[in-house]
Amino acid sequence: MIYTFEVGNVIPTNAYFYIDEKTNAGFLIDAGAESEKILNFISEKNLTIEKILITHGHYDHIGAAAAIQKKLNIPICMQKNGKNYAENPAWNISIAFGESMTLQNVTYLDDYSEIILNANPNFKLKIIPCAGHTLDGAIYYSENDGVAFVGDSIFKGSFGRTDLPGGDFDTLIKNIKEKILTLPDETILLSGHSPETTVAAEKCSWIVR
Repeated sequence: MIYTFEVGNVIPTNAYFYIDEKTNAGFLIDAGAESEKILNFISEKNLTIEKILITHGHYDHIGAAAAIQKKLNIPICMQKNGKNYAENPAWNISIAFGESMTLQNVTYLDDYSEIILNANPNFKLKIIPCAGHTLDGAIYYSENDGVAFVGDSIFKGSFGRTDLPGGDFDTLIKNIKEKILTLPDETILLSGHSPETTVAAEKCSWIVR
């Protein structure tokens, strides 16, 4: 079960709840803003959130993570290159919006490791590194459910900018082609700032580029 939850006013961002229907437990992906709104939703749906998973360390994807971590006493997890984004407001670009946002007590994940739900060990995601938009870009992929949470690496018909700290155009294009468009065609791609799409649809889009 997936709930899509738009948060943020300056930059509306998709937060996702990836939930095991058997246990009503799961993961929150990209807690970008509005922590109280997110916490109220968790309470209303009686969800058990075991981890906060971050696709990349920009402020519009991490803004509510610290408050939710404190309230629920759960880990914040990022790809292993996320330290600069977690700890440096210039890297996570919150400083450009008049804030000084940092994350503490972050768990840094090894590439291709599995994030396994304690409530149901058969429910899990694999972290696939996908740098280019940022150094710590990551995809959280479920082969069983045919879904990939792709952050800002790729959008419906587009892809993330590469002119911010750690960004690199050639790296992003290479990783989109090698890490995302090689997933099964029917895989649903859930991004930070666009409607859902599929690998097959994006392959068609990329053929004309």
